[in-house]
Amino acid sequence: MGRHGWNSGAGRWRLTALLGVGAALAALVVALLNALPGGASTEGTTRDGGRAHGTPATPRDAGEPYVGWGFTHTRFSADEGSAAATGRVERLLSQGGGLPQNQAIMGWGADNPEPVKGRYDFAALDRRVDFVRASGGVPVITLCCAPDWMKGGRAGAGNTDWSQAALETAPTPGHYGDFAALAATVAERYPDVSHFIVWNEFKGFWNDAEGRWDYEGYTELYNQVYRALKRVNPRIMVGGPYLVMDSVGPRQKDDASASLRGPWGAMDQRVLDAFTYWNTHKAGADFVVVDGSSYTKDDELLPDEFAATDKLTAVGRWVRRQTHGLPLWWAEYYVEPADGHDDRKGWTEQHRVAVQAAGMIAMVRGGASSGFYWNPEEEKGAGCPGCLWTPTAAAGGGQALPMYGLVSRFGRAFGPGAGFETVPVAPDDVPDLRVLATDRTVLVVNTLDRTISAQVDGKRFEMKAYEVKWLQR
Repeated sequence: MGRHGWNSGAGRWRLTALLGVGAALAALVVALLNALPGGASTEGTTRDGGRAHGTPATPRDAGEPYVGWGFTHTRFSADEGSAAATGRVERLLSQGGGLPQNQAIMGWGADNPEPVKGRYDFAALDRRVDFVRASGGVPVITLCCAPDWMKGGRAGAGNTDWSQAALETAPTPGHYGDFAALAATVAERYPDVSHFIVWNEFKGFWNDAEGRWDYEGYTELYNQVYRALKRVNPRIMVGGPYLVMDSVGPRQKDDASASLRGPWGAMDQRVLDAFTYWNTHKAGADFVVVDGSSYTKDDELLPDEFAATDKLTAVGRWVRRQTHGLPLWWAEYYVEPADGHDDRKGWTEQHRVAVQAAGMIAMVRGGASSGFYWNPEEEKGAGCPGCLWTPTAAAGGGQALPMYGLVSRFGRAFGPGAGFETVPVAPDDVPDLRVLATDRTVLVVNTLDRTISAQVDGKRFEMKAYEVKWLQR
């Protein structure tokens, strides 16, 4: 069974209980049925998916519509690899007070959770949740994606289609209820998970006929999941719609918003329409979730990579106005365009961390209280641009990298409840610095590729090119 969600699955056939038949005979019947043409193995699955797994931790931030700043586990993460390396990351995270950690239920490191209706395989997801617990993190679960039988595919072990196209297919409307039931089972299995995000980036929800998002379909799925989770526990926090807040260049006319725009470009009006529909017709929401990049759909950083992050502030303020102040989460956020292989390797790590810091500051200025960094580690290799720690495949792995230092310290300094203050910045430095401050901490980012002498909060100091500096007050 594949660990990382690309080649795993389980079967479909169920047996009716046979009274008076011994266990050995029952096992033989199962094997025979699984061998029939068109049959599907149920190997590795159980019926008790909703049984609480392991030793649930005492939920942190339970009943609160925020969790702070953390990261999302992707295909390769620190729950697997050398015991020495994975233990090193566990200690790294727990010693820092724990970080919010987000995990999808299928894909991105998790196997097909329900290969057959009513038959569950949570082994991979259990490992991820165990890692979050062991590292002192706040667990968040993204309810995506859907088992094949909910979207027109085949049920059964070995039958899961892990292609990107299949993974990103939404459940058919007739199976929205089945997906909601799966969400409820997940909530029962992990009672210490108090925060759930419904679906991911509207995957599979596109209306080809009208050239727009199928926001009606997504909202119906969202509402069924929302109600199912609240039936499990009314204190569970639920959010959506996890839309990609795409923007276009400032000169583009097609699909460009006339109202939400700036030097960074213009929002895609189709995204705003989808958000507005969900916001109007949702059954409820405890927080609102978006994702997106500072650059346009054509990978333009306008006017430059630092000023482009102003988009994240503008989007956040717009979302908060629409939702009348619902807590805002960024499920993903990107400030460096990817290449054709979806790699981001064009900048030095110092440059990357500086722009990332500017982006996080911009999200806070837009009203965000929580966000998740995407890209904890790569499978192997010495180089790991933008990773939080070195690959855990080898015993020497699991070493903290500069991006971990930024994300973890940002989470500690600017978590939920932080009171932000304005600090004086020398007029000549205002165009070149990004600054965020509380009564205890000041974060300063040099946006220039050269050394400068800066004056912030009454203190004069030198900053190296693209330096990120923390000041204590």
